[in-house]
Amino acid sequence: MKKKITGRDLAKEAPRSPRIRVGGYAILGRTIDKCRALVAGNIGEYHFDCALDNMLFGFKGVTATDFKAQIEQGASDQEIIEWLNQSGEKKTTAAIERWSEEVETSSLYHHPEKREFFSEAATKLGLDPAKTTTFDWLEADDNASYQRKAA
Repeated sequence: MKKKITGRDLAKEAPRSPRIRVGGYAILGRTIDKCRALVAGNIGEYHFDCALDNMLFGFKGVTATDFKAQIEQGASDQEIIEWLNQSGEKKTTAAIERWSEEVETSSLYHHPEKREFFSEAATKLGLDPAKTTTFDWLEADDNASYQRKAA
């Protein structure tokens, strides 16, 4: 019998901020929320296995398919942390911390192939693209999206 997966209804509320560290990993809580919502059928406008999720998957050397399989089995946040730490490339706590800091302070503005998209998206939210991190933009976009829905 398949286990019923529950989590945030992303049609009604945002996933966790990518800044929230789960097991020391930036992005992980958000990725878990999106994957659970996908499996439960309430992902709304969000996407699992997107470029952000793949930053985490690439860092650890795991696949979205394997990650999703853990969620489909009903893994808790703690069980996902344990699975992630045991899977793919082994990483020290210091390496995880460095990576998390790097992704938290990075910006799509500094990627030439993504600059135009990011500049337009950030500007629409009243943000200065040159001074906005990717995480700042994601949080502002989450807030704007749910303010529109509440109106």
